[in-house]
Amino acid sequence: MKSYMKFIKTVLILSSFLFIFNSCLKDDNTIVKHYWSPEDYSILTKYLNLPSEPQNYEFTFPEHYNGTTRVFHRGRATLGRVLFYDKHLSQDNSISCASCHDQKIAFSDDVAFSEGVQQRRTARNSLALGSVFSFNEYYGSQSFGQIPFFWDNRAESVQEQAEMTLGNENEMDMDMHQVLDRVQDLEYYAPLFRTAFGNDDINETKILDAIAVFINSIGSFDSKYDRALDDYIKTNGRTNNFQNKFLPMLSESENRGKDLYLNECSSCHGTTISIPGKVSANNGLDLVYTDKGENESSKFKVPTLRNITLTGPYMHDGRFATLDDVLDHYSSGIKDNDALDDELRENFGEPKKYNFTDQEREDLLAFMATFKDDSLINDERFSDPFK
Repeated sequence: MKSYMKFIKTVLILSSFLFIFNSCLKDDNTIVKHYWSPEDYSILTKYLNLPSEPQNYEFTFPEHYNGTTRVFHRGRATLGRVLFYDKHLSQDNSISCASCHDQKIAFSDDVAFSEGVQQRRTARNSLALGSVFSFNEYYGSQSFGQIPFFWDNRAESVQEQAEMTLGNENEMDMDMHQVLDRVQDLEYYAPLFRTAFGNDDINETKILDAIAVFINSIGSFDSKYDRALDDYIKTNGRTNNFQNKFLPMLSESENRGKDLYLNECSSCHGTTISIPGKVSANNGLDLVYTDKGENESSKFKVPTLRNITLTGPYMHDGRFATLDDVLDHYSSGIKDNDALDDELRENFGEPKKYNFTDQEREDLLAFMATFKDDSLINDERFSDPFK
């Protein structure tokens, strides 16, 4: 009997100890399970605001596209995010990729020509990374039905595009071996590379690959327009043609703007604001082009229009400050040059004059405002991680 009572007493004491211990674990916020070792996390948190475990970089497309999910390596996306925001990767430590691609304006810049190292200026307007529904699906080789990079479509991968940007003397002015030296000298990169690639080897290929994973994880498909399309499909069934379909989640003006856009603009810019109808075109900005664009043809990338209200100024040279200026151009300002796209010519070959009425302008601008994606511009996974 004494032995039994002693056993019960021991069990009660142990149970009390475990209860107290577990309570302490719950109440003590300093006890955290780290994805990185405590030593590595201590190094990282000296410079970076990163959670104890890399964030989940995955997304699910809306139904009007295909409803599938894409998953990206957490460690590599996190490393790529740091590289994207790191000004040490520029020749004078003043510029990062994010300097010309501000998340709050859909990863665009709000000036015609962005400022690079030594206060030099870019030759063209910085393309908005958030102007496409998914970097991973949209950009790449034309051989695989994707859209190349830059206004002149000269690069076919994020890695190629990133290396050109890093090396451009008006942007970051760094050869890859210089970038590698900088990365190897910064102590916070060793833990990030170990998490991303499983070893301590830091090389140029891994740097570019990590940037690619981060940028490829960027997507913009949670706009009012996306939700309106999915709502229509849920009620009426799948369709690829939304012309003259009234979308209940949009206002009457937005619906009129949708139909006008689909009738007049979508043959170039795309029907559901995903893949454009044309890779490149001349839209009659000038009679004679100083900047000859793609293969000296006076043609430039045809962008999709996601987040268009955030990403001015517009065109490859940022000449139009507002969307009203853009509508003025298409209403009556298209120039007749030899490269002008056939879509912008009338039956007898003269440049089109869309002559938008005040109501049509109002409707188009209302519809374009539905492309804004607040989820993208506020997503912590894509924000500046530096303290």
